[in-house]
Amino acid sequence: MKKQKRHNEHQSLGEVLKDFVSHNRLEKGINQVQVEQTWNQVMGPAIEKYTNGIKLNKGILYVKLSSSVLREELSYGVSTIKKNLNEALKQELIEKVVLS
Repeated sequence: MKKQKRHNEHQSLGEVLKDFVSHNRLEKGINQVQVEQTWNQVMGPAIEKYTNGIKLNKGILYVKLSSSVLREELSYGVSTIKKNLNEALKQELIEKVVLS
């Protein structure tokens, strides 16, 4: 376990928040929420309307779509979707996108 910093040492608020998130193992939940929000922003309201579920598990983004036509169209651009989402997230969270 990491040693706690002494009270006389100064930490930025960002460092304190990162320590809190890490200590309480909240990264997975925070990443899930960020990915859902980013999907809706990057893909737009038209695709959001047909999105029934989004789940991030071990670097794989599972997206459930209600339209088979849209799923087929998006399947041709999964590498671009992955790239755009990771850029918007400013980190490489997504290794693969699976549309269902």
